[in-house]
Amino acid sequence: MYSKQLEKVLKDNKIAVGDPIQIEKHKKLYQGVLMPGTETQANDTLMIKLVNGYNVGISIDATTRITKSAHPKQEKEKHEHRKQDKTKPSISLVSTGGTIASRVDYTTGGVSPALDAHEIIDSIPELLDFVYIADMTNPMNVASEDILPSDWQNLAKELEKKLNSDIEGVVVTHGTDTMHYTTAAMSFMLDTPKPVVFVGSQRSSDRPSSDASMNLLCASYLAGYSDIAEIGVCMHANTSDSFCLFNRGTKVKKLHTSRRDAFRPINDLPLARVFPHGEISILNKNYKKKSDDAKARAMTKFEDKVAIIKAYPGCDPEIIDHYVSKGYRGLVVEATGLGHVPTNSKKSWKASIQSAIKKDVIVAFAPQTQYGRLDPNVYANGRIMKDSGVVYCEDMLPETAYVKLGWLLGNYKNIDEARQLMAQNLKGEITARTLPETFLY
Repeated sequence: MYSKQLEKVLKDNKIAVGDPIQIEKHKKLYQGVLMPGTETQANDTLMIKLVNGYNVGISIDATTRITKSAHPKQEKEKHEHRKQDKTKPSISLVSTGGTIASRVDYTTGGVSPALDAHEIIDSIPELLDFVYIADMTNPMNVASEDILPSDWQNLAKELEKKLNSDIEGVVVTHGTDTMHYTTAAMSFMLDTPKPVVFVGSQRSSDRPSSDASMNLLCASYLAGYSDIAEIGVCMHANTSDSFCLFNRGTKVKKLHTSRRDAFRPINDLPLARVFPHGEISILNKNYKKKSDDAKARAMTKFEDKVAIIKAYPGCDPEIIDHYVSKGYRGLVVEATGLGHVPTNSKKSWKASIQSAIKKDVIVAFAPQTQYGRLDPNVYANGRIMKDSGVVYCEDMLPETAYVKLGWLLGNYKNIDEARQLMAQNLKGEITARTLPETFLY
């Protein structure tokens, strides 16, 4: 990765990745922490993380001077814990990992989970201006792409306990990549009488452009002061730091890999706008209201043998046969258009789908277009699939359909009952009609 000459300079100065260094070049001084070199990086360039959190690459030549320096308080800072005000609304904080609980790992140059719930609070002390943190737990600390259905089950049980304690709501920090899967899972697994607000960040908390602080402030205010007894995601609404949107857990999706406003409502309006100074503006009046008397109840069984399949030109129906042969009990097909799969071509899915349904495999179609809803009655191929026993999920997200089908098959032994419930709106996953203002909200 580095030239032999540069490797010798680093070795002579006893400099390794993660060490604080200073580089003098052309009468300019750069100070920061040495990051790992990469294969795409020029072999005469050093990458350092500056004190302000940004990375910079510096080309090294014969006139450049590199020296090791003292760490600018690299050791863990000691925070003086603020005294909490018990008269403020009380909430629970559950940390599960993800970018919001991550810092830069200087051995890899990437970010990895490093913070627990207490450290998150220490890094954002303004939270205590709004709420009283009744308790903080860290049941897991993983990147969201590594979460399993068994983790959903454990989290649902954890949330059930907290919701049945003397608090106003719960905030759950979570990785963004699969957060909409988890919020869908919690929506079906939990009947909640209080707000359960999932929050994450697109950029780690040690970056100057991090969205962690505002997202967590808004989420905590929502959990403490809102009467919205639903499970959802509270994240940036735009690329600035104006306000956050609270979106229903079964109707939200991450639509961008890196933008801070990546989470958008699909086929639905956001439930509310939440401002970091402490204000909630309701946008969707169709929500479940908080109840002080009701108890949370968890139904956590889940059928792992469920899969998502995408229909595309030339796709082979053998994929259906493969899943059925492996014992899968449910298949969610991301269908094209109004709900179609290859039906009259040489690679027709018709026989494979009909065979699967005869073997008591639930086959459900969800729109791969994201927006809009399915209608099997417009075209002949749609009617063939409907008559074959395919469940049409209307405007349900494929990810939500996957979670719902796994939950239904885990909790309802009667296959006909599970099939009927798949087509019914249980947790706001199916809207009664498509509103034009929900498109590209």
